[in-house]
Amino acid sequence: MHPAPSVIVFTTLSGLGFGLLFFLGLGVPDVSGWVAFTFFAIAYALAVGGLLASTFHLGHPERALKAFSQWKSSWLSREGWCAVIALSVMGLYAIGVIFLGQSSGALGLIGALFSLATVFTTSMIYTQLKTIPRWNMKLTPVMFLSMSLAGGALLAGQTPIALPLLVIAAFVQMLYWRFGDKAFAASGTNMGTATGLGDRGTVRAFEPPHTGTNYLLREFVHVVGRKHAERLRVISFILAFFLPFLLLLVPFSHLFALLAVLSHLVGVALSRWLFFAQAEHVVGLYYGKR
Repeated sequence: MHPAPSVIVFTTLSGLGFGLLFFLGLGVPDVSGWVAFTFFAIAYALAVGGLLASTFHLGHPERALKAFSQWKSSWLSREGWCAVIALSVMGLYAIGVIFLGQSSGALGLIGALFSLATVFTTSMIYTQLKTIPRWNMKLTPVMFLSMSLAGGALLAGQTPIALPLLVIAAFVQMLYWRFGDKAFAASGTNMGTATGLGDRGTVRAFEPPHTGTNYLLREFVHVVGRKHAERLRVISFILAFFLPFLLLLVPFSHLFALLAVLSHLVGVALSRWLFFAQAEHVVGLYYGKR
């Protein structure tokens, strides 16, 4: 798939933002006044900023509101509803925490659950696509949720929680890469199954469908060199998980905490780039790219 910057920014920032909102909804950290305002401002900036970035990938952003009517069948619509509910409920919860010094625990719990639900529905937009075997795995939503929780704990400054969550997210990421690399072959999809001629022997393309490029090739066929991808995976893993973990082990300082968050942010962004760039769409078979 073409790794569009808008969806990379969207999935990276919104995951962190809603992850932080999840912990704030649970009262972690236990803050009020201007300190609480700062935490909620960061969470909303990331969550809303990510959602706004996603609209730049739409062919007709002005029609985005129409997606809300398709909640019965569309994960994109469900994501929109979950995001609106989460942001609205957490907004009410934030008012109580910031200005009253307390708020309803039930309200915070509802907002926290819908924050996680937003991340889950985002992941399901990709997981449901059988035409992209690397995404069509149960590990996809697990990866999105584990990264969101680890990033949220980091932003919330909760070292005892963030350390094990980083380990879990790192383990899930490794599993996703391992099984994702085998997903296309395991799906059994090839030129024969695509054309329905597989029972007549080996099927291959006689020549490319056409000599020029088109929308399908631009959006759904992106080839990443194996060595290049492996190098980026190592860098992503170190920045997203290993370095933040080490920084959290040293005596606490605001500088190290900031470096841990920034490192995680860059590492997750690289992971998201690979998530899209390495997603082999079956349409590539038609063009001899798979």
